[in-house]
Amino acid sequence: MLESFKRMSFKHKNSKMKYYAVNYARQLLPKNYFQHRLTKKLTTISQFDEHYIQYRVNYYNKLTDTRPLSEGATKLSDFRLKKKMKVYFFDAFEFTRYFSSKLSAFFCFGDVTYIPEQPSIVKSRPIEGNNSNSVILKLDKIRHFLFLHDPNAFQDKKNKLIGRAKINQIHRAHFMEMYFNHPMCDVGGVTKHCRYPQWQRPRLTFDEQMKYKFILCLEGHDVATNLKWVMSSNSLAVMPKPVYETWFMEGTLIPNYHYVQIKDDYSDLEERMNYYIDHTDEALQIIEHAHEYIKPFKNKKQEDLISLLVFKKYLEKTGQA
Repeated sequence: MLESFKRMSFKHKNSKMKYYAVNYARQLLPKNYFQHRLTKKLTTISQFDEHYIQYRVNYYNKLTDTRPLSEGATKLSDFRLKKKMKVYFFDAFEFTRYFSSKLSAFFCFGDVTYIPEQPSIVKSRPIEGNNSNSVILKLDKIRHFLFLHDPNAFQDKKNKLIGRAKINQIHRAHFMEMYFNHPMCDVGGVTKHCRYPQWQRPRLTFDEQMKYKFILCLEGHDVATNLKWVMSSNSLAVMPKPVYETWFMEGTLIPNYHYVQIKDDYSDLEERMNYYIDHTDEALQIIEHAHEYIKPFKNKKQEDLISLLVFKKYLEKTGQA
């Protein structure tokens, strides 16, 4: 019983109670209050590296020419909380409330793996191709943006790969076929009613997973949800080159500098693991680079400012500002 309770420990997870309390409270405050504060909020850019801020804004919002929205866009006055996609609404509303309710936007919520026909606010997008219609905001952040403190030194960790995930996609099933019984891997699925019950393994807490030198970060429907907390640990994130990206800018991650890259067919996993087991100095450099990468994402004031500027640019480039 104690072990089961420990495995279900949520001590490292973002507080859903706090998240929902704050966001429901936001619905009670008048939008005019925030719209009057917009100019003051935007002037805080002088407190930060303006070149870096603009780089981030232009990365998320790649619109260059003015593209008026077609019919069907949602007026911000009609942008209201619905049963489905609550967290997406809350995370978008945190910033749309600063702008006039007469303005409009397209919102594509969920795990978006395609490029919308209209300039749209999304959580995720394909990295390759012309993805300028996919304007990224920091959505579903309670699930995706989690950073941890790892008390374990890399040198003291197990020389194995740990991995727990929902096995709902063919590419994840392929990985399990190859490595479920591999002596250097402890991987498995954690879905209750899954397609592949033969690969079920007990859930593990973050503390338990951080005792391993290597942590698997395979993309699911879109990005690998665990990548952020893994890169904040003292373990190495192991994955193929990412196909999708979110606010975390996965497309800018450098293989074998921020994470350990394996082939798309996973065939070199053991070779890559053995290399970093034998080259601890290089492993520690990757961990240091990963920690440097996540630092800006921990600065809430800067993150909020970038979010406002991304949406402001969206309104400008759709001919509304």
